[in-house]
Amino acid sequence: MKKRTNFFIGCFLLVSMGMVFCSSCKKSDDSNNSTPPATTVTDVDGNVYHTVKIGTQTWMLENLKTTKYRNGNPIPNVTDPAGWYNLTTGAYCNYNNDQSNATTYGRLYNWYAATDTRNICPTGWHIPTDAEWTILTDFLGGESVAGGKMKESGTAHWISPNTGATNSSGFTALPGGFRTELHFGGIGDDVVFLSSTIYSTDTFYKRQIYTDESMVNRDLGYLTNGNSVRCIKD
Repeated sequence: MKKRTNFFIGCFLLVSMGMVFCSSCKKSDDSNNSTPPATTVTDVDGNVYHTVKIGTQTWMLENLKTTKYRNGNPIPNVTDPAGWYNLTTGAYCNYNNDQSNATTYGRLYNWYAATDTRNICPTGWHIPTDAEWTILTDFLGGESVAGGKMKESGTAHWISPNTGATNSSGFTALPGGFRTELHFGGIGDDVVFLSSTIYSTDTFYKRQIYTDESMVNRDLGYLTNGNSVRCIKD
């Protein structure tokens, strides 16, 4: 009788240990299969941006939308063409002065807003320099092919043909267009990104990507034009 009792006790202990072991394995598997939370950054307006690491750099995944500097001061929203052209201080606008465009494409800023000492990017982030844009395009294989690797693929936002667009970098460039002293243009067709690097008294280095090219164009833009902003991590 004693032997039989010991036998049942032994079986019970073995089964219990097996259940604990299986439970432990399941918890471990669940932990290993869990998806890590997405990395985001929030601006002073409360807009949330996803981020992506490309090489040694970390970039915002969306175009900037803030209407305030980092310290909470408002950035003037200038809608009048003549008023915009004559500015020598910071301002922003929505494409076609239509607020709904900001939801997808972000807002357009002049160079003065982008480089204001009150800072347009969230804490820990800044406007990329010309050299930092070059680091990005060099990492992606050079200017001749980097545009395709940076553009969102497909034609949900880009007008066909969206040549070479793979978004293999994860940068997800969207065609937010631009504003000059005379008109808005380019939405769906191209995007112009600001750099903080000035070239002359009225121009700076910019990066422009088109729907019908795989390249990134390094060119000069006027300080008064309205362009898209992507912030880079400090």
